[in-house]
Amino acid sequence: MLKFLSTKTIKYSTRVLLLLLCTCCKYESTSKPAPPKPGGTPPKFAPINLVYSDTNSPEIRRIIRSLDTFYNTRVAGGFNGSVLVASKGKILFERYYGLADVSAGRYITPESPSQLASTSKPFTGGAICLLKDRGLLNFDDAVTKYIPNFPYPTITIRNLLSHRSGLPDYLNFGIPSRSPGMPYLMSNNELLNILANKIPKLNFEPNTHFSYCNTNYAVLASIVEKVSGVSFPMFMKKMLFEPLGMKNTYIFGNNEMHARNYCKNYKGSKWTEQKDMEHDGIYGDKGCYSTVRDMYKWDQALYNGRLLKKKTIEEAYAPYSLEKPGVKNYGLGWRMLLYPNGQKIIFHNGYWHGNNTDFYRFIDENFTIIVLGNKYNKQIYYHPQGIFNIIKGNQNAQPEWEGEE
Repeated sequence: MLKFLSTKTIKYSTRVLLLLLCTCCKYESTSKPAPPKPGGTPPKFAPINLVYSDTNSPEIRRIIRSLDTFYNTRVAGGFNGSVLVASKGKILFERYYGLADVSAGRYITPESPSQLASTSKPFTGGAICLLKDRGLLNFDDAVTKYIPNFPYPTITIRNLLSHRSGLPDYLNFGIPSRSPGMPYLMSNNELLNILANKIPKLNFEPNTHFSYCNTNYAVLASIVEKVSGVSFPMFMKKMLFEPLGMKNTYIFGNNEMHARNYCKNYKGSKWTEQKDMEHDGIYGDKGCYSTVRDMYKWDQALYNGRLLKKKTIEEAYAPYSLEKPGVKNYGLGWRMLLYPNGQKIIFHNGYWHGNNTDFYRFIDENFTIIVLGNKYNKQIYYHPQGIFNIIKGNQNAQPEWEGEE
């Protein structure tokens, strides 16, 4: 019997035990992206082709020196956070800059979790993929199969994952009144009740358009809870974070506590703290706190077959937003760049309460860039291009920003 199941959830233990006992299939990065439609102005990325076998080679020393110079300049410009650059399973560059807690004078360390903001969405998508691999749901199931009072019968799990549901963003619903004795933070169940009772009008018919929407991933987290019988934070801990050795990663939300050493959230040069507010209780679309080292463990698990089946990962990396021409697209929990030469870059950015995140994955070459900032600095979104320019020996090129948060 699973230790983390309470008596209230014991009836679900068979299903959750099935999750733990099932084995994963090995993933091999052999998928070829669909040709993109012409148009658009993407960042000037290209294949990396970095040979990283000798850490003392002149080329690697040049890259590390240039990255140190690049980040010294960024810190002088206000960057506060952590960065990791890695190639084929080896960490090339890892640095920690600044404060996790200004009032306590506590510095950021490798163990200091930071709010990932929307870069939490790939984790939520990964949880759904995990359940799909275990035969407990299908991407094309209607949401009402798991949440009967969900008022939109034609919306499917795939529509939520690919932001093609038409749901309005809950951040625009306003804050509901809080009764005496009611928790300060909203919950995912409360959001579901708002949807069921108010039935907000859809922005468009499901699966007719792409429109990025946080509500999609909050509902997905609730589906994880309905299927597994445990809370989303507990599911993620037991089924993903602990198996991958992500010791400093957790989900924050209603009834959840922050880690003692987490990075607080700030904005502006005066270090104005961004405290948790009502919407912070909702998870799935945000709420994951992690470190660059833990993020890299997650990144590598998507190559080595420790988590998901090859076919499922290929579905997650497929483009689902095809209405507009260009290289930019969205899969199942991932943004992507699809270049005419066949190169595919999988990524996700994030912004919430002063936190900025970059998570760029050059999947054809197993090259990764992770940047986590806990004091708002728009320049963070230029970092991947600047890092790429240094790797390619063209650090004087003007960095570009993909733009989506």
